[in-house]
Amino acid sequence: MLKAWLRPDITVAWAAIGLCVLLMLFPSEALHASSRGLSVWWEVLFPALFPFLVLSELMLGFGIVHFLGKLLDPLMRPLFRLPGAGGFVVAMGYISGYPVGAKLTAQLREQQLVTRAEGERLVAFTTTSDPIFLIGAVSVGFFHNVALAPILAAAHYSSGLLVGIIMRFHERGEQGTPPPVIHTQEGSRLKQAFQAMHKAREQDGRAFGRLLQDAIQSSTRLMIVIGGLVVFFSTIMEMLNQTTVLHSLSGALNALFSLIGLPKQLTDAAVFGLFEVTLGARAAGAANTGLLHQAAIAVWVLSWAGLSVHAQIASLLSQTDMRYRPFLMARALHSLLAVALVYALWGWLGPH
Repeated sequence: MLKAWLRPDITVAWAAIGLCVLLMLFPSEALHASSRGLSVWWEVLFPALFPFLVLSELMLGFGIVHFLGKLLDPLMRPLFRLPGAGGFVVAMGYISGYPVGAKLTAQLREQQLVTRAEGERLVAFTTTSDPIFLIGAVSVGFFHNVALAPILAAAHYSSGLLVGIIMRFHERGEQGTPPPVIHTQEGSRLKQAFQAMHKAREQDGRAFGRLLQDAIQSSTRLMIVIGGLVVFFSTIMEMLNQTTVLHSLSGALNALFSLIGLPKQLTDAAVFGLFEVTLGARAAGAANTGLLHQAAIAVWVLSWAGLSVHAQIASLLSQTDMRYRPFLMARALHSLLAVALVYALWGWLGPH
């Protein structure tokens, strides 16, 4: 009987009922939390992500993925056990931020350009913060110290690449996509890359106007999903705050932080960052416990990405056969490696 009550679907159902009760008990707080989430989506996330999503769709339609697949295959396979097409996802994921890497990986999987295991490896290390948010929002906006950007960027992005190298051992026995055949008699690798791009463009066949329309429609649908998740998690956090659940979680983290020597004032940043990146990074900047520890918690928040981003990634992965668990393990590893790199690189890259 107890086992039946602990089934995941039953647990989620009871959680949903509990949230409905809380929404009725705290309607004003829920409305304000939803408004804050909607404001963050409309004023920050939509203008930051939407252009990159449209551009990435256009580049897929124009065959840029096939072009880079030919060129980058000799680099991607030995480092990450991924086909060269993954190089496009790496570049766009690191430039655009979450969840662009997962979106593009799902598209590569739909086109059979990566296997399931390769897609899981790719999503695992291309889910990162974009440089504009890391520098503009976190370093300047929350910490008021642009000199902090180099150490945050080095720790966050280097640890992401380390995760990619480690994830090459994920599903070691699985056979990956075959490497592209390079015919020496047909010219250089660059020439064959252009030929592959041209062939992919011909196979796509859509006129530019139709391609642009499809890109905008697809990107808009994804942005609506992202916006809904941001509003939903903003409301959940406020409801948990009203029921003192967050305070209880902070109390549990206080004991852990005391054990490992971190200031207790950083527990709020860790709790908020567990759920949402922006709130966690803002709390880390306001903690006033010493810049080194604050930077370590901030980079942990950026690398963990928050359950709000996790829900976005899970939504994208659910459209394919790729699994969420490898992504979850990679986020945990990424966040720990990033913190370690902050402490290791502080004397070299930290602000002085």
